[in-house]
Amino acid sequence: MMQIALKKLRAPFLAAALLASVAFGSLVVTPFRLGQAQAQSAVRALPDFTDLVEQVGPSVVNIRTMEKVRTGGAGGGGTDEEMQEFLKRFFGQPMPNIPGVPRQGPRQNRPQQEEEQPRGVGSGFILTSDGFIMTNAHVVDGADEMLVTLTDKREFKAKLIGADKRTDVAVVKIEATGLPAVKTGDVSRLKVGEWVMAIGSPFGLDNTVTAGIVSAKQRDTGDYLSFIQTDVAINPGNSGGPLINMRGEVVGINSQIYSRTGSFAGISFSIPMDEALRVSEQLRSGGRVVRGRIGVQIGPVTKDVAESIGLGKAQGALVGGVESGSPADKAGIEAGDIITRFEGKVIEKSSDLPRMVGATKPGTRASLTIFRRGSNKEVTITIGEFEAEKLAGKKLEKEDKPRASAAAQSLGLTVSDLTEVMKKELKLKGGVKVDSATEAAARAGLRDGDVILSIANTEVNNVKEFDAVISKVDKSKAVNLLVRRGEWAQYALIRPVK
Repeated sequence: MMQIALKKLRAPFLAAALLASVAFGSLVVTPFRLGQAQAQSAVRALPDFTDLVEQVGPSVVNIRTMEKVRTGGAGGGGTDEEMQEFLKRFFGQPMPNIPGVPRQGPRQNRPQQEEEQPRGVGSGFILTSDGFIMTNAHVVDGADEMLVTLTDKREFKAKLIGADKRTDVAVVKIEATGLPAVKTGDVSRLKVGEWVMAIGSPFGLDNTVTAGIVSAKQRDTGDYLSFIQTDVAINPGNSGGPLINMRGEVVGINSQIYSRTGSFAGISFSIPMDEALRVSEQLRSGGRVVRGRIGVQIGPVTKDVAESIGLGKAQGALVGGVESGSPADKAGIEAGDIITRFEGKVIEKSSDLPRMVGATKPGTRASLTIFRRGSNKEVTITIGEFEAEKLAGKKLEKEDKPRASAAAQSLGLTVSDLTEVMKKELKLKGGVKVDSATEAAARAGLRDGDVILSIANTEVNNVKEFDAVISKVDKSKAVNLLVRRGEWAQYALIRPVK
């Protein structure tokens, strides 16, 4: 048995030591030394970040933001004056002088003052040697003044060049030259499991270094870009700092964390550097980012919905609403359509569409493939320019008493015809309004005020048409409904009780 154990270790020189240990009754000593050797080997295999810190550290900056706050003036001392008025009215005497408590003068004699107060702390990194610095848009949002501190303790006032809230990228400029700029890396070469490092100012602690691995790539958490997910410790103040690979290249901007408490929970997200550079180029050249838009609200296509409407594979972007007068409206796109291709490229998931459209120059004519009521259709659309988001639409107004439908009640629904005012408000030609949803309909997520536009892939304009379709539907199978809620349209599946 002893010979077999030694063969597995593949270390003949240990045999003599082990036998000697047995002879002197100290068998436990050799395994302990073997453990030490294994531990030392493992330590040597771990990455060493010291050279990276020396290389990239001087390019990382601390960004402190300030805001101007008005103090004093008409708003100051209100409590004291109100108490004096109260005492005069009800006790016929002014507020007595209390030793040690200052008395405030009349409001009109206290002019307002404007003071600068700290607003927040973030991080950034030097993009070019002549002073362009990249950070997060949320770091500089709302700031009246920005102070950039370098690792050599020099401090500069920074000017905002541009910020893009949709990607959370911002560029600021300081008046300096000969600065140590970062090297940017190729994000496509980044691999899951690869070691990465972050440098920033968490909780205001300048030049803090943390490290971890890439947990996932192309993680969808935003509309216009997918993120790099890591387990690198990121906390408030790290925002805007660089994510660095083992070659000393910046591959991302640390932007968000997933947390239920506000503290780091092992999941952090970084903006891919290739996307950030595209945004920064537009910010530096024009101060803003120009994006294409078509004017639709979209949602995901689930497997159940895809199968129920005959699409098959769960892919594409479900059109939940179409903005009036938008490029999509002019091209004839309707709520309930599923956009499956843009310029011939397959839309695997709904978040692909805004990225494809956003990257297209406004004014470009593009082709869309849409799936509508069981068949594909080609549509040509002229890309518009992205504007500010519009407010949510108005709620449905109740004008008439509900009109019950026996056929609808079999699905747990009570529906009524839309009034002309409702049609005008919602820009609809027809549909039926849900007055109550119980049992199967409630389980499917329907609720009062929803508008049903189609059932079982058949468009319905009123209760009469709705009843006619329901009477032909197989109640033993799931029934799909296209439902409008506010400005959004989505599919719902009413399943039979088993």
